[in-house]
Amino acid sequence: MSSTIIRDPLAIEAESFRIIDAEAGEHSFTADEWSVVRRVIHTTADFDFIDTIHFSAGGVAAGIEAVRSGAAIYCDTNMVRAGINQTRLAAFGGSIQCYVGDDDVAEQAKVEGVTRSIVALRKGVAAGCRVFLIGNAPTALYELLCNCREQKVRPALIVGAPVGFVGAAESKQALIEAAEPQITCRGRKGGSAIAAAIFNAIVLLAKEGGCAQG
Repeated sequence: MSSTIIRDPLAIEAESFRIIDAEAGEHSFTADEWSVVRRVIHTTADFDFIDTIHFSAGGVAAGIEAVRSGAAIYCDTNMVRAGINQTRLAAFGGSIQCYVGDDDVAEQAKVEGVTRSIVALRKGVAAGCRVFLIGNAPTALYELLCNCREQKVRPALIVGAPVGFVGAAESKQALIEAAEPQITCRGRKGGSAIAAAIFNAIVLLAKEGGCAQG
């Protein structure tokens, strides 16, 4: 093992990406899609995402356009919001909302006997959010798809990455079958860090002039 320790954060990232590219080998992703997949692998050290990440046609391009237009963004957990590069996003005038911790959300969820994620998602739709980052709650993703079917919202992009054993894989499969601009990952794996990594890659592509081919 080499005794050389890399301390420069940019050099660490560059070397990480070099290793990922080398170990991943050939793939069928476009350049912009690979930027997203590679950042997820960088976040997780998990190459399984090469096989599980799914892009709808034009999904990356839709996300880039939404970022550049300053679209309002909803996320289902404060962990997702904390993971987003706010400095890069602020350059486009975008804002991120997360309502899951709001008192009125908790009260309404208790009255209805549903998850706070469901009520918070509805609040995000009512607030005019058009980009949705779901990194935790399958119920939030199901509720969003219900709102889409009822034409209460037309998302510019859905990042669907709920994690877990109850409804996670199923909700993401439902997203894949829906005709919405989307980036998701099949199966149980996901989480707030995954949703944030996907969106950070989209923001970086918007900043660096990613192509509009998704």
